[in-house]
Amino acid sequence: MVKFTRLFFALLGFSAIITEIIVLLERGIFMPANFFSFFTILSNIGAVGILLFASIASERTWGLRVTQQIRGAATLYMLMTGVIFAVLLSGITDVALTAVPWDNIVLHYIMPIVLVADWLLYPPKTKLSYKIVAAWAVVPILYVIYSLIRGAIVGWYPYPFLNAEIQGYPSVIVTTIFLAVFVILAALATVWYSRWRLGKS
Repeated sequence: MVKFTRLFFALLGFSAIITEIIVLLERGIFMPANFFSFFTILSNIGAVGILLFASIASERTWGLRVTQQIRGAATLYMLMTGVIFAVLLSGITDVALTAVPWDNIVLHYIMPIVLVADWLLYPPKTKLSYKIVAAWAVVPILYVIYSLIRGAIVGWYPYPFLNAEIQGYPSVIVTTIFLAVFVILAALATVWYSRWRLGKS
């Protein structure tokens, strides 16, 4: 039943991403470089991948520490997607973050809840080290650096709070610092919970 549920949500997330691409293509505004520069899309691709793998992998393969480390990263990034959207983006009406309303619900609400719930209900049975937090933080850091460099070159930023041309670099830096603190705390909480469930907090 658990594997079927994971497969269902993997296919749901995948269908939302594909629908976005199809609709944007039909409108003649699909730009691959921009589309795959949204953290929402990247994190959801990771979520779809880990859920799909979980639905077909053997218990032994799924239980490997490295597999659970990747799963933890996917969970963290989806948590980021959900929280950041709710706090910084949900009230913005003049920016088209998704092409189809139901995609918005799937990518920004349902998938983050699914990944976090899956971690809470079925935590790793292998002990994760707090050292993994540093590795998990690399992706968000590189993403911000990439977004700022690319934005300065092409004049396009994936999210308003990263738009240095409008917000200014001081504002972007302050926002990034707050986000970094959130990411680290969320990552620590993710590891702590898995260890606590094993009685090794």
